[in-house]
Amino acid sequence: MVTHSHYATSFEAESEAEVYDPRKEGLVREMLDALGEDAEREGLRRTPLRVAKALDFLTSGYQMSAEEIIKKALFEEDAKEMVIVRDIEFYSMCEHHMLPFFGHAHVGYLPNGKVVGLSKIARVVDVFARRLQVQERLTNQVADALMEHLGAHGVAVVMEASHTCMMMRGVQKQRSTTVSSAMRGTFESDPRTRAEFMSFVRG
Repeated sequence: MVTHSHYATSFEAESEAEVYDPRKEGLVREMLDALGEDAEREGLRRTPLRVAKALDFLTSGYQMSAEEIIKKALFEEDAKEMVIVRDIEFYSMCEHHMLPFFGHAHVGYLPNGKVVGLSKIARVVDVFARRLQVQERLTNQVADALMEHLGAHGVAVVMEASHTCMMMRGVQKQRSTTVSSAMRGTFESDPRTRAEFMSFVRG
């Protein structure tokens, strides 16, 4: 029974006969064998299916559109003050090692006659986080998408993340964090607006 879907509703095997994605499961099984494991032992027998489902979820951003998400919740509003959503959790995968990096995004924008549903800002972060990424590109993609599809006077994005490729391998520095920022429009051109945003981010 093949149940392939790019966004699995369950990450566990729903039956002994379930096959989610034969090609991906076969590749995971080959990798387990190459690592010296027995892919048929009890603990690993359904691992290829679970990994296939998990990878599809973790890269589901390729199937999402920031434009569609924003336009479904865009409202006319005569708001002029800065709107900030802080501490948006995100989880992504480093494209160099396919290991997770995760943290929080802080997003602000200056409305220009329109506002967007606040949950959609978090959804836009997910659109780009659920891909193979580098943090610098992720930060810029979120800022550019919001700037383009909101028509805002300005957009600011700051991301703080821990990278398991640094924590588990390489230099093995568990307490380091990486901070990246992207400023667009008024946030880029006006130091006072940028400073106000950063004061809210720092709390």
